[in-house]
Amino acid sequence: MARILGIESSCDETAVAIIEDGRKVISNIVSSQMAKHALYGGVVPELAAREHLTAVEKVCNEALKTAGMTVEEVDAVAVTHAPGLVPALLVGLNFAKGLASAYNKPLIGINHFLAHIYGAFIEAEDLDFSDPALYPMAALVVSGGHTSIVIIHSDGNAEVIGTTIDDAAGEALDKGAKLLNLGYPGGPVIERLAKGGDGKRFHFPRSLTGTSGKGLDPANRFNFSFSGLKTALLYHAKKYAPDGNTEKIEGELLTDTLASYQEALTDVLCSKLFDAVKLYRAGSAVLCGGVACNSVLREKFEKKCPENVRCIIAPKKFCTDNAAMVAALAYHYYKAGQYSPLTLDALARLPKLTFVPFAEKK
Repeated sequence: MARILGIESSCDETAVAIIEDGRKVISNIVSSQMAKHALYGGVVPELAAREHLTAVEKVCNEALKTAGMTVEEVDAVAVTHAPGLVPALLVGLNFAKGLASAYNKPLIGINHFLAHIYGAFIEAEDLDFSDPALYPMAALVVSGGHTSIVIIHSDGNAEVIGTTIDDAAGEALDKGAKLLNLGYPGGPVIERLAKGGDGKRFHFPRSLTGTSGKGLDPANRFNFSFSGLKTALLYHAKKYAPDGNTEKIEGELLTDTLASYQEALTDVLCSKLFDAVKLYRAGSAVLCGGVACNSVLREKFEKKCPENVRCIIAPKKFCTDNAAMVAALAYHYYKAGQYSPLTLDALARLPKLTFVPFAEKK
């Protein structure tokens, strides 16, 4: 039995969790800064870092108290070190280094992007990573910073076969909501206001899908582009809004507009992922990341998943940024004795992903 304490501070959530053997959640505490950043319509890195500084020790103490444990009783300290906002990452990373050094615990640096994928497996007691039927595994990671498709093989080798060439899906939702003055974060606001709307009333573009009449470059088969969707919303709003004021769309027009916008975005996400499932003959399809909280996307993903492919959708509580996914993934590095030096640095960009530690070949 191994218990890992995980710390997450890559953006605007300060989170600490303790996970047992990569699956069992002992405690999972998240302190959100959403209300503070909502004033600016997005996350301000320096403000995020200051809030992390104020919260991290309190959140850690609460996680330990909830677990009924002390730092001495954990087996390792894990922390997100990339990718993310560097000022925010540094707060969690330096706090983790302090704990690891003071209590003589191994330090394990975690790739936030990969942790999101692992978030789909926490508490999934019936999932056996050594089952060859799961592979290849096709994972759709969709959030405010990332929209990518990852293929994971049974020997642990992994490749990112597609990513966004401009805006991520979550970014498109945030910017769409900001354009219409609906509030922040955009994803939950759009989902709520679009409920009951006619998603087929307006047609928004499905970029890089080959449905616009233009041939699709094979190099972009699994890539995403949402900047055109956002621009289309701007022109749509100017066309239908009174006096061209995009902030004055309301009522049924607003509901149908948002439902149609959301429909276009989720269509692209699912069509790309299940095209990859077919090409790679995947045994399982995984949906994870913050945007995976969206109910329309979750329902569409499950409905479009082929019967012979295992559908794995991350629980909503492990979709948005949290430390449970960090600590749970770290268990596999701990088991393999793969630790990080105290010189570990924070990185803004996503490190190249070529291997995952949890796939186990039988």
